This record gives sequence, structure tokens and C-alpha cells, in this order.
Amino acid sequence: MQLKQKGMQPSGAPLRKRKPSVVLAVLILSIMVLALSACGSNESSVFHSGSSEEVSSSTRVPWDYRIVEGTVGDLIGGDMTVLPDNELLPNDNNYATGDKIWTLEFMDAELATDANQRNDIRLSSWQTIKSFKDKKSAQADLTNLKVTVKTDVKLIGVYKTTYKKETRHFAVVELPTGNRIKQPIDEKRFTAMEKKKTVDVVLEEVHDFADYDLAYAKFRGWAD
Repeated sequence: MQLKQKGMQPSGAPLRKRKPSVVLAVLILSIMVLALSACGSNESSVFHSGSSEEVSSSTRVPWDYRIVEGTVGDLIGGDMTVLPDNELLPNDNNYATGDKIWTLEFMDAELATDANQRNDIRLSSWQTIKSFKDKKSAQADLTNLKVTVKTDVKLIGVYKTTYKKETRHFAVVELPTGNRIKQPIDEKRFTAMEKKKTVDVVLEEVHDFADYDLAYAKFRGWAD
């Protein structure tokens, strides 16, 4: 009479149990390799974010200048504070505390353009760059940095919109700096521009105080 021993082979050796944890680990590793391969070869997978249509370009340009009246505060070595904002500036003109002065302030802008030619403008804060003993001297520098010119520019086109029986007319022009702007116009100007390729405009060129050749053109009106 043979006894059946639990967990023993006919030869008397113990039965070998399968190790499901090892098999599962190999299976998970295989899936991960396949997923990483798909991610590297297919940009439309779930691991890919962004699109070529979202690519944009940006540039920094001079935007504006202004003259501000102030008073010399404390003298600190070769520098001085300017009231009322208590801003620290070099005391290049040997001012004394209490002197009235005029300062030239500068603002630049970051222009971002997306793939659809939509513009986004981010303005900086005002920065004081120079001081003057009198307003006339400050105005002379300002005149050289902000120059008004008349010139012809490319007319991209004109169009009109109607909303609640009200019609509005617009013109789109390209300025010398490459940026395009839309301006409202009346019906008479709309008719006159319909077949034109260029139009005469008034521009304000804002020059960079550190690099005068760097300038940004702003539309200031029609020349005719």
C-alpha cells in the first residue's frame, strides 16, 4: 500500500511551485519598453505636449520716453537720491540737496508674435536714465529720441464689418519695423484705399538711447 504524500512527486522529491511574481515583473518590463519606443517614434502619443502652431517669436524694442521734474535729496558719495521716489542716480552735474532737476525716463517693450501674426505687448516699468539742470536741455534730448516722420508704408488691405446695422471700416498697414496694425477709417478713406498698395502715414520713431540705430515705429496718423 503506497501512501500519497502531499506536495511530493512520485519519486519522492518535493513539487516545484511556479513563481507568478517573476512572470508578472517580466510582463510589466516588456510593456514599459514598448511604451517608451512608441513615445520616441510617435509625437502624437499621450506623452507629447505642445504643437508647432504654438511657436512664437519675441523681441525687445524702445517704447517711450518722458521728462519728470524732481528734487535732489540726500548725497551719497558720487550719487544722489531724487525725490519724490527716492531713486538713486549718479550726481554727474554736482547738484546740491534741494536743487530742482529734470530727469529723462525710458520704457521698453517686449513684442511677442504668434504663428497667426497676433501681437502681444508687455511694457516695462519706467527707468530713469539721465538728469538735467533745466527742462530745455531735457526736451532737446527727448526730441532726438522721439522723431516724427512722414513716409509711405505697405497697405495690407481694407475691410468692413456690420453689426446691428452699423458698418465700420478698417485699414491694415505694415510699418517699416515689420509690425502690422489695424486702424479705423471712414467710408471715404475706405473707398480711396481699396485699390492702393501703399499709403502715406505719419510715424513716430522711438530710438534706443544706448543704440540709436535701434528704433521702433509707432503709427501717429494719416499723412493726407
